[in-house]
Amino acid sequence: MSMLKGSNVPVPAPAVRVELGWQAAPGAPDVDASALLLVSGKVRDDGDFVFYNQAVHASGAVRHEGKRPAGGAMTDHLAVDLSAVEPAVDTVVLAASADGGSFGSVPGLHVRVLDAAGGTELARFDSRDAGSETAFVLGEFYRRQGAWKFRAVGQGYDTGLAGLATDFGISVEEPAPPQPPAPQATVPQATVPQPPAAAPAPAPAAPAAPPAMAPAPPMTPPAAAPPPVRLTKVTLTKAAPAVSLTKQGGTSGALRVNLNWSGGSAGKRLGKKLGRKALEAMGARGALLPSSGELDLDLCALYQLTDGAAGVVHPLGNNFGALHAPPYIQLDGDDRTGAVAAGENLTLNLDHQDRIKRVLIFVTVYAGARSFEGLSATVTLQPQHGAPVDFTLDACTVPSNVCALALITHTGGELVVQREARYLVPEPGVSPQRTVDQAYGWGLDWSPARK
Repeated sequence: MSMLKGSNVPVPAPAVRVELGWQAAPGAPDVDASALLLVSGKVRDDGDFVFYNQAVHASGAVRHEGKRPAGGAMTDHLAVDLSAVEPAVDTVVLAASADGGSFGSVPGLHVRVLDAAGGTELARFDSRDAGSETAFVLGEFYRRQGAWKFRAVGQGYDTGLAGLATDFGISVEEPAPPQPPAPQATVPQATVPQPPAAAPAPAPAAPAAPPAMAPAPPMTPPAAAPPPVRLTKVTLTKAAPAVSLTKQGGTSGALRVNLNWSGGSAGKRLGKKLGRKALEAMGARGALLPSSGELDLDLCALYQLTDGAAGVVHPLGNNFGALHAPPYIQLDGDDRTGAVAAGENLTLNLDHQDRIKRVLIFVTVYAGARSFEGLSATVTLQPQHGAPVDFTLDACTVPSNVCALALITHTGGELVVQREARYLVPEPGVSPQRTVDQAYGWGLDWSPARK
């Protein structure tokens, strides 16, 4: 249902998915979705702001689920369980922010509300009058007589996500001011000798000290105010392919790597036509096509520790790794359909980063397509501390079924993420995993494995 600005519709579903979409175009800025939970027009605290750096509300009712490319389009997703929104909250604002430009350069900006259960579109609002705005309130859910409704808003801000957030009561971390230049050294001037000072007169005797008093009880220090919300993020490109997690503050905690993909209808049709012989030709690994015929990508990692130990984390043979023991890398699971917004996730334990020498994150096509041609994927690295790092894979123009995504190295006390986005073409009879090994010189011994 397409809506006009200011119009509203009832939302009959208890849980919905919000899809912020736009057309990817040369020079267009990146766009991010966010949500604010309001009571009488303001947030209660900074926890009522859900966005890429704060992905889940404490109530669990609102979640930021990340981006998914689809051909020439991009979408960013929010999951909203309206039945779980706290009774005090009367409005859930749906916002967008542009990173690296204004919304006047973002074609096809729109927001869709979908029934989370069946995927039916309940509402759609297309923004057609954007100009210099760098943040937008596209819509909002609000309570009316015990039920939820959706309103198309279309209100823009020239002050970016920070201005929008502070307008609703969020405290935002200010960028560090530039440091003043160091003072210049000066040459001391010549001094004229002075006669010695007269000896000081003896000080009078100090009065007797009063009787000691009992010390005052210690005062309870006031509770420290929570730190302001940090809005920074890093997007890796060909021109700027690397970032230091150490300099961004990512020195401990969990580093979550997320892979999201979209194959489109053409990819799905291709997958349904593939059989065992076609898949075995993709590296002779004996894979079977899932019964659903959907695209199945596998997120994997080659690792090398400082003690010389090396290996692979991947779903084949249930090599899911371990988070609190070597290799300190764990694959959360195996999304065999690619149909869920969460995609596949892999976690690194940065509390043990001094044990990690290098990690190569890569992805293979397990089933549902012959190669990455026609497929789209985004990669997000979310450290527990510090700014998230994301990038989109370029279009694949070779018959590749394995792609090196990112190389993480720990050298000189610094943890660096390097965007690879490198499509590899296996030789006949060589598995995708061994192809990555050979390209990056890991030197592992391989044996056949399957899910």
